[in-house]
Amino acid sequence: MQIRRLAGVLGRVAFSVLFAGLFYTGWLAVFLVLGALKTSTDPAKVILWVIAPVITAAGFAVGLTVVRRLTQARREGFLRTFLWPLVGCILGAVGVVWFGPMLIVFGMFVLGTGSVALQELFTQTRAGNDASQGEEP
Repeated sequence: MQIRRLAGVLGRVAFSVLFAGLFYTGWLAVFLVLGALKTSTDPAKVILWVIAPVITAAGFAVGLTVVRRLTQARREGFLRTFLWPLVGCILGAVGVVWFGPMLIVFGMFVLGTGSVALQELFTQTRAGNDASQGEEP
């Protein structure tokens, strides 16, 4: 892979992580506000914990979608972009929740970032193979 392509992949992944951080921060703000209110119920907290990976994955996907649109890199559907970080965030959250629910952020970001990087590398490799097959030797 060329250095220029790798730099593009790293830039898109970094932008995606930024958006995931923003989305997670929004989720955390809602969670803390509901926790500070004595009227919040346990089912509401459970629902918030369950949607944390979904919200974070949405941040990863929105970041990738935005940077792809800005750079005209390629147009890919949001759902296809969303599935990779969703799987990464869910696996990351499930993998560390047993150590304490507040640690899910680390698992979500590590595996979410890894899944976004894998998706970008896979897409770049596939795009490179498609381009090379279209050329005559």
